[in-house]
Amino acid sequence: MDTYESILLVKNEVFVFKIPPRTTNRGYRAADWNLAEPTWTGRLRIVSVGDACTLKLEDRNNGELFAKCPIEQYPGVALESVSDSSRYFVVRIQDENGRAAFIGLGFGDRSDSFDLNVALQDHFKRIKVCEEIAKEKNEPKQELDLKFKEGETIKINMKITKKDGSEGVPNKQAAKPRPTISGSGGLLPPPPGSSGLKTIPAPPSQTSSPSHQSTNPNNWGEFTSANNTSQPGGNSNPNWVQF
Repeated sequence: MDTYESILLVKNEVFVFKIPPRTTNRGYRAADWNLAEPTWTGRLRIVSVGDACTLKLEDRNNGELFAKCPIEQYPGVALESVSDSSRYFVVRIQDENGRAAFIGLGFGDRSDSFDLNVALQDHFKRIKVCEEIAKEKNEPKQELDLKFKEGETIKINMKITKKDGSEGVPNKQAAKPRPTISGSGGLLPPPPGSSGLKTIPAPPSQTSSPSHQSTNPNNWGEFTSANNTSQPGGNSNPNWVQF
């Protein structure tokens, strides 16, 4: 597979400074440099070939290489920000023999240094994402087992609408119809040949519902004893009173 060189950033004007050796661990300060007299002025390019990233300082007229800085990670030793300004950096340059030196690098505008930070962060973020994708492809994925285990059951409650619009409850026997008693008020129909007789209903029981009243003649109370004699027409039913 062929690998191409990608240009991540181009800035046509940057400044290079000679910096004194760092004597403390507090970091580099641009104020210690001779900012009024830069050692070199030229063009900056950041290029990538595959995962490799290189900062190149070139002549802005003919493109001749002045120095280059391989960047293996950012932030890192290869490119370090100074402690007193966002426009200046310390760059570790290397020659073809691997010899290294540190120089100061500066921009005339803060937006240029911001673009440098963004370009390098995006590059290494892309590398990290690609590594994670490759790792997921190589590692077997654990499949989710949703099958029922032996003897395992589930219960589902559902409402089933019948054709007449009513709702039924599954897995239950249909409600049995309540028994009905013919006639009104639960009374027996009058006996034959009882014309001219008027029924007087028994007083309702205080402990039983109308649908469960007893038809025992003893429940008629005084109305039963009011007419124990046989009625005209051959009616001897004690449950009827003639007026």
